[in-house]
This record gives sequence, C-alpha cells and structure tokens, in this order.
Amino acid sequence: MKGLWKHLTPFAPDQSGAVSVLYEMGGLLVICDAGGCAGNVCGFDEPRWFTQRSAVFSAGLRDMDAILGRDDRLVEKLALAAKKLDARFAAIIGTPVPAVIGTDFSVLRRMAEKRTGLPVLTVDSTGMGLYDAGAEKAYLALFARFAVEPCPVERGRIGVLGCTPLDLGSTDAAALTAVLRARGWTRVDCYGMGAGLDAVCTAAANERNLVVAPSGLAAAEHLQARFGTPYEICDPLAETLLPERYDYAGRTALIVHAQVRANALRAALERRGVRVQTATWFAQKPALMRPADIRLTGEEQFAALLCGGFDLLVGDVALRSAAPGFSGDVIDVPHFALSGRLARR
Repeated sequence: MKGLWKHLTPFAPDQSGAVSVLYEMGGLLVICDAGGCAGNVCGFDEPRWFTQRSAVFSAGLRDMDAILGRDDRLVEKLALAAKKLDARFAAIIGTPVPAVIGTDFSVLRRMAEKRTGLPVLTVDSTGMGLYDAGAEKAYLALFARFAVEPCPVERGRIGVLGCTPLDLGSTDAAALTAVLRARGWTRVDCYGMGAGLDAVCTAAANERNLVVAPSGLAAAEHLQARFGTPYEICDPLAETLLPERYDYAGRTALIVHAQVRANALRAALERRGVRVQTATWFAQKPALMRPADIRLTGEEQFAALLCGGFDLLVGDVALRSAAPGFSGDVIDVPHFALSGRLARR
C-alpha cells in the first residue's frame, strides 16, 4: 500500500534539524509547541541532550493560547527565562502549532527582541518537513543575523557547514576535524558541532567553507555572496567509512544517505570499480545530482529498487528491514536522522 510504512521509524522533522544547528551556540531555544514536539526533539532526535547541556525549552502553549494566537504569553515566558539564563540570543522554532494558526514570525521576533533585549532568530519550521529543511533555515538565519562584519581572511581557516549529529552520526566532530587538519587546515570551525557563536560572527575570516550536507549549501552561498568566501561540497569522512578489507570487485551497490555523503561514497566506490546508484529520502540539490539519482518516497519503492539488481547496500543497516527480500551485503553507514543510531567508535 502506497504511503504505508511498516519497518522504518519516522524520520527527524524540520524542527529537530533547526535545534541541532543551534544546540551548541549558547542561545535560548524555544520550541513553539505544547510540549510534545520538544519531547521528541530532546528524547529522540538530539543525542547530545543526554551528555551536553543546552537551553532548550517548550513554549508550553495551552489549547486556548494556540487557538487565539496569544503571542504575548510566549514572549512573557521568554523574557522570564532570559533573565535567569546567560544567553547571547534567543531562537523561536516553529512546529505544527504556529503553522496551523498562521503565526507571523517576523512580528513575534520584534516583540521578543523588544521585551528581552536579546537578538532573536525565528525559524518557520512546520513539523511537516524533514530535518534538513529546518537545518537549512536555521543556518541561514544564524549567519544572516550574526555574520555581518567583514574580517581579514585567515590563511588555513576553514568553516564546515551541514555538520550536525543528524548527518554525521556522531555527537562530536573530532574525526572530521582530524581529517581536515591532516590536510593542512590549521583552524577548523564546525558550525553546529564545536564552533560557537563567536566563530559564526567572524565567519568572514574563513579562507574557505566546506559543505558536508545539503543543509549547509544555502548558507555557503550566502557567505560567498556577502564576503566572497569560496566553498566546496565534499564529505572528507566518506572514504574512512568503507571497510578496507572488502572485496569490491564486480559489485553493484545502492547507496542511500544524505546527498553529499552519498555522492562522496559513490566517488570512493567508483574508484574501486563498483557500479553505483545513489538514492536519498531527503533533500536533493539539482547542482549535486546525476540524471539517474533517485528520491525515495516509500518503503515499497525502496524495496523494489534494492532487490532489482543490487548485491550491496551502503547506508544505515536499519534500511535492510524495509527490504526483507534483499539477500546481498550491507556496509553500515549510520544516518541518525533516519534510524536514531550513532556510529560506533
């Protein structure tokens, strides 16, 4: 039955992607909901919640607050929280509640800034999109607001965009940073994992930006237009995710992951002589696509594709349950937004 999902768990939604980008930035993050969306973000979609503190709040909207659009109640709660926390900014992140009642986020931002004295970001996520859409909006809002001053370019400094646990499958960017340092970069700022607001404010000093997930592409284009900072699209970790002692000769592989990582894995496998097809459940940027790239929309479509001539699946091992007829091998590349699984160290 089209649209029926029997094996895969729900993917991380757009509000989770927005929180993931802003989680380590030192802000006061308010999820504009009655409590359920914030619980899903912190309990299921943000692995750092259990080991690393961040000021993430639910707006706690009551039924009539939501129905009548009482923005003053939300602003009052935000002001009280701002008095008790040493936050450098606040962010209001949308969910289905403000989407249904038609909340005007620009007005809400102005009200909150006037009441709190803090810079306020708003992300008009709806809970209907996927995590990468929310992350893209959060990156754009963050850099548009705080990366405003030109700075002298620092040789050897690189900024990394699209770097969150939802894509990397890790709660830190240590492995990615190590690979980039080995390539000669002396300062590596992974926005969303490790690099804080000060690094965002001085992003104009980057010699180059690196986009490791589709969610970072729009922000990289924004920084190039504003400061002239060049960017490249690549996942330096992809090569390290493939087992070295593996017989790739004559294999036909289906790669299922976020677009940038899938493309990097494809290039690595093609160098080994593998015939490769890529697919993704998430965003596909036209500039990064080949004509045969596939956007997945359902389990039956995925199962028919995988069982239609491939003997190797490269992606999160949780995908195998959605294609019980597949008898080939799996190279496990965890995708936290899809399965909630972290990579093993």
